[in-house]
Amino acid sequence: MDEVHRLLGQIKGTHHLMAALVYGCGLRLMECVRLRVKHVDMERGVLMVRGGKGDKDRATVLPECVRGDLATHMERLRVLHERDRAAGVWLPDALERKYPHAGEQWCWQWLFPSRSLSMDPMAHKVRRWHVTPNALQKQVAAATRAVDIGKRVTVHTLRHSFAAHLLEKGTDIRTIQELLGHSNVQTTMIYTHVAKKNILGVRSPLDG
Repeated sequence: MDEVHRLLGQIKGTHHLMAALVYGCGLRLMECVRLRVKHVDMERGVLMVRGGKGDKDRATVLPECVRGDLATHMERLRVLHERDRAAGVWLPDALERKYPHAGEQWCWQWLFPSRSLSMDPMAHKVRRWHVTPNALQKQVAAATRAVDIGKRVTVHTLRHSFAAHLLEKGTDIRTIQELLGHSNVQTTMIYTHVAKKNILGVRSPLDG
């Protein structure tokens, strides 16, 4: 956990918020970059993941410590949304046909939009896409070198750490399975081999 906090401390701005959500919520990289405003429930402390691996939806915990930064980020995002409102944001094609003006609504705004506009090939409109995943990957790689962790670290390592650290804290495996969105608990069980911190639950007599 100390290594994670050192790593996060090296990442600034929006990328810090993204990395904190990957670790704090147990997200996959693409789940993070595809988040929309409507997926965040500040009041209940829940983050919804829509269309995750296997096209499944799930709810995960929204860390209290990121809510202030997230609220500030969304205030800035509101300004961008108003500027882009006429063009709207990209929506799945079926949804675009059913609700042609849904992309103009605040709830559909990307939580982490790209800096520049691009052509939506389906709607033939210039719109704002979500941020590219490689931007966060580069930030995590640079932070890993800066803190000299001495391990191979990727964005997905933060998701693994979420699971392993919850397990070390005593969270039951079924709950972790639901938070990660695993179909089979055997997939989640791999973290029992990673989380070895005092795995026996015994205190050495040398420690007094």
